[in-house]
Amino acid sequence: MYLEFQSVNKSFERSFRENWIRPAMSNYQGDSLTYAQVCERILLLHIIFRQHGLRSGDKIAVCGKNQTGWAVGFLAALSYGAVPVPLLAEFNAENLKFLLGHSDSKMAFLDSTVWDKLDRDAVLPTLEAVVNITNQDILHSSRGSVEQVRAAAAAEFGEKYPSGVRAEDVIFHEDSPEELAMINYTSGTSGFSKGVMVPYRAVWANISFSLGAEPQMDCTSEIVSLLPLAHMYGMMFEFLHTMYIGAHVYFLGKLPSPRIILSAFQGLRPDLIIAVPLIIEKVYRSTLKPIAEKYRIALKIPVVGSIIAHRILKKVDEAFGGRYEEIILGGAPLNPDVEKFLRRIRFRFTVGYGMTECAPIITYDHWNHTRSGSCGKVVPGCQIKIDSLAEGLIPGEILVKGDNVFLGYYKNEEATRDCFTPDGWFRTGDMGVLRRGRLYLRGRSKCMILSANGQNIYPEELEAVINSADYVTESLVVDDSGSLTAIIYPDYTAAAAAGMDKEAVCAHLNAQLPALNRKLPAYAQLRKLEFLDQDFARTPKHSIRRYLYQKK
Repeated sequence: MYLEFQSVNKSFERSFRENWIRPAMSNYQGDSLTYAQVCERILLLHIIFRQHGLRSGDKIAVCGKNQTGWAVGFLAALSYGAVPVPLLAEFNAENLKFLLGHSDSKMAFLDSTVWDKLDRDAVLPTLEAVVNITNQDILHSSRGSVEQVRAAAAAEFGEKYPSGVRAEDVIFHEDSPEELAMINYTSGTSGFSKGVMVPYRAVWANISFSLGAEPQMDCTSEIVSLLPLAHMYGMMFEFLHTMYIGAHVYFLGKLPSPRIILSAFQGLRPDLIIAVPLIIEKVYRSTLKPIAEKYRIALKIPVVGSIIAHRILKKVDEAFGGRYEEIILGGAPLNPDVEKFLRRIRFRFTVGYGMTECAPIITYDHWNHTRSGSCGKVVPGCQIKIDSLAEGLIPGEILVKGDNVFLGYYKNEEATRDCFTPDGWFRTGDMGVLRRGRLYLRGRSKCMILSANGQNIYPEELEAVINSADYVTESLVVDDSGSLTAIIYPDYTAAAAAGMDKEAVCAHLNAQLPALNRKLPAYAQLRKLEFLDQDFARTPKHSIRRYLYQKK
């Protein structure tokens, strides 16, 4: 299903009016807001925007942990006709200073942790106002003392809505397809962030996709938001789609441990779960892998295996709340061993593929139509092709065209020019093959290693083999002067439980190198292993910042 473009803001206006008294958003184990209360806060913020001279198209940064105030600030900017600039709270002070300036933000919503680490002398002169995300309190104003500005805003609000805000008072900006909706800075796995200019047609394309992919979702549905709202994946499918259908979203704050996540799922019983593979893989290693090994032989017996698989599935379903239609995984590949076990027990999950530049969805399949190793079929309104001499056999770069594709990189014409073909296809930088309409990823083109004999090596495929070994949390394969080295972060916790200290587990893994190489192609043999004492440096969506570990 692909619906003709509708104004995104006018769609939210309709949803808010129709669901006026329904719960809209909650902080997990904290306060909640109805759609009416969200609108009251939005309209007060619109007054503050006008007080500070903001116009349609002006940039407003939003930076902080996931919470109701983040969502309110973002929606206030969007519905005003301004351009929200979501910034990841994990960016350091120097990055934030640069991005606030680079984005030309005239105002910022910040939480206390971001406000405290900011270089205010460098940043405040460029901002008309700063608002506290948590309580919408004004922290800085160029129009006088914050006390005076607060009082003036409150007075105007009371004068304009003497009997309180009513549903008919809600009038949002009417957007058009090519209009800039937001600037979303990439999280930087391969280098410095770029400002992705996302138009309203791309936002609408993803909402339209969500409506077709999950038709069971409606205003009675509930969602748990655990991914960073500043990342397009979490923003679109945990937040904006939820607001469009009038459902209820719970924000968990910063990404918590798997134990807390499962506790939230069991308590809230969400209707749909959006996650990254790392979360599922951690649950697998801590809970399911021992079961898989215990029943490894029994699961292969036709009738007995089906009974055992059903019992395991029931426990897993209960762990995730039991009510979800499916779990959609994205942002990174799923470990093949984990995927094989989950498919054996008929776990309701699917792996999609997308990018910030496509806001984000590109391919998807409902869980009961998926194929092992695939990330689905191209979504409605989008086209993909493989830049390869033999599209179904030889991997090539994935090219995308459609309403979901971005406008370009903000103030970076060279990068914009480089990422589009002369005939308008977006170069994703990812490698893959298309087979019977389904996409199979092979890795990043920038990560691809060319062997001495001219063979293309995709390190992600080697890493999947290494990550399946005992006592490996995650690995990274790099070109080391013409040879391959695997950098490994061992599972020190599991090793300690088995009576091994750091030296012992590293020695154990080194001893497994010949066995690992037997599982790898002859042209992709590992020469050595290196070990980290601490986890890899990661982006907020938990991908490894690969460029930090490349050999000179």
